[in-house]
Amino acid sequence: MTTTARRRTVLAAALAVTAAAGCSVPEPRRPAPTVDPAPGKPIAPARARRALLMQFAAHPDDDLYFMNPDTQRLLDSGVPLVSVYVTAGEHTGRNRVAGMPDTPPDRAAYSSARHQGLRQAYAEALGLPRFTPWRREVLALPGGRRAAIDTLTRGRRRIELIFLNLPMHTNRRYMAVPALWHDRALELRTHLSAGSPVTRSDTYDYDRLIGVLVGLLRRYRPTVVHTLDPDPDIQLGDEATRKRDSEQRGYADHGDHTAVGCFSWAALSRWVSDAVRDGEPIPAFATTAFRGYFNRHWPKNLPPGVLKEKAAHLVPYGGDPSWECGNPSGCGDYGVGGDRPLTNRKGWVRSTHHRWPGAGPALGEEPDGRLAAYGVIGLRAVRWRESAPGSGAWGEPEDLGGGPLAPALGSAVLGDGRILLLGVRFAAIEGHGGPNRREVVLLEQRSPGGPFLAWRGLGGPDRGDDRGRRIGAPVAVTAPDDRVHLFVRNADKGVSTRVRAADGTWGPWRTLPGDAEVQDGLAVSLDGAGRVHVYAAGRESVRHWVDGAADTEPLPLSGSTVASAGGELYYRRPAAGELLGPAGDTGLDGYGGVVAARSPALGTVLLGTDPRGRVAVRAGARPRTRTAGGTALSAALHLGARGVTVVGLGADGHPWSWRP
Repeated sequence: MTTTARRRTVLAAALAVTAAAGCSVPEPRRPAPTVDPAPGKPIAPARARRALLMQFAAHPDDDLYFMNPDTQRLLDSGVPLVSVYVTAGEHTGRNRVAGMPDTPPDRAAYSSARHQGLRQAYAEALGLPRFTPWRREVLALPGGRRAAIDTLTRGRRRIELIFLNLPMHTNRRYMAVPALWHDRALELRTHLSAGSPVTRSDTYDYDRLIGVLVGLLRRYRPTVVHTLDPDPDIQLGDEATRKRDSEQRGYADHGDHTAVGCFSWAALSRWVSDAVRDGEPIPAFATTAFRGYFNRHWPKNLPPGVLKEKAAHLVPYGGDPSWECGNPSGCGDYGVGGDRPLTNRKGWVRSTHHRWPGAGPALGEEPDGRLAAYGVIGLRAVRWRESAPGSGAWGEPEDLGGGPLAPALGSAVLGDGRILLLGVRFAAIEGHGGPNRREVVLLEQRSPGGPFLAWRGLGGPDRGDDRGRRIGAPVAVTAPDDRVHLFVRNADKGVSTRVRAADGTWGPWRTLPGDAEVQDGLAVSLDGAGRVHVYAAGRESVRHWVDGAADTEPLPLSGSTVASAGGELYYRRPAAGELLGPAGDTGLDGYGGVVAARSPALGTVLLGTDPRGRVAVRAGARPRTRTAGGTALSAALHLGARGVTVVGLGADGHPWSWRP
């Protein structure tokens, strides 16, 4: 493993910045391609695409720790998986647990053992014996580079593991991939893993890595993309704790996770911008970014059954020195084997958090009675419409532009029936010296069911690019006086709001009172008196505000994001599956996010995910579960004259309807 710096002075400056964990550095070398936010671009039609999941991880095991059970649910429904690992995972080269003899570090062997662990884990994920042989080949990449690719199939189900094998560290012990994001002059030589079909090293700089990631996206054309968190929480603490927990200085995640998250989103943005430039249809994919070491800092959100299943995937990955797997370099990452993921004090495996929770479709009803669904496809806002009122058949997406957008869209319906859409835009995401900014953006409908005005920026509650990147998913509600109340989580982990007056003018950003920190995934609703209620899951209890004032009544602790309807709270206790409301257990057991809605005719209706990852609804006396169809990436509720309608987004990037 070697590192070449073409200009050492630039390298030294960049490495000094690396310690600060964001993705912004000195003056840019050149601007990155930008996505045209104007609407009206063609989008790849549903008939031209097949569902495929592609995930980008920094290390072998990031997917198992942070992206499951979402990944396993898609695999179980038959969606093929392509998993890309940017680093070789060689770390110190020590692969041992207590009781093993101490041997010299061997980075090539440790990397190989971790790759073997992934093969074992994913073989079992397909329902095959853990030592099932894989087809192992060399994959040609853009620019003449090569990657190792391991492929396993079972019937029509398929998994491909792609190892780019960039080093985790330079020979000066700096973290290599974060330095590559920051430094416009750095080159990294790939690490050779023992037994790999790739036998010659390649070099990467920033542009080459982006080019390779874009090339993989073009090759596979995924409909679902999983990434790590590009914008982790600010997390201050003592240096000894930070080092012990493997977190970067000042932020609640590993530096490699952040850098690979940034590289992944930059590549996604370039894939879309290249398609627009070349006159091609917008690639139709949905994205989910996953929190990483964030999981350690908050109450756990997986109930026992789901946790047991998730942790079980790490057992074959961790392996054991006594196994005979056929790989001379080792049979897994031994420090992760057995029950160690469950006994580790950091508790990473005990939660799965989305970076922008609540990314379900936003729903509205057209003047002619058809439903309209709004979501983010290809990093752009889109609108789907029913073919006829109540038909449940959805047309092709209409591009509303605005990209590149994070997955979550907030929405509000004005008194005259017009829709407001609110998103988080990647105003810039550039490494090697370029800017890295996020902003809240607004799309306002001209007339009910009609076209939209131009996108408008609403800024954010925090000053500076680095703090501004920590902004959460927007939620909004229209009060009886036709004022729209917008809420977001801010960089201090509090809640900020901005209010749109009835005449369309927006007031300033302000922070809601109280110094308690909360998770993202805010819930907002109106009570019978028209008061605005906001709930958020905190470290010690759920936090509650009414018309902007903090509620002092003690509330329970929630492990998951919360929901609200009619001003009332719905939540799950930490590490528990029961969904609780004002009357106690609702009977809607499961995990993950919950949606609540209320109408005079139907009362409160709840939408969630059951322990097997299936969409479930409680309307009336008992819950109902959707047992047909594939896994939903997200789902939303509509309560209308036809009763309860659930609209979900499938893994093929197309919506479906279910009337329980």
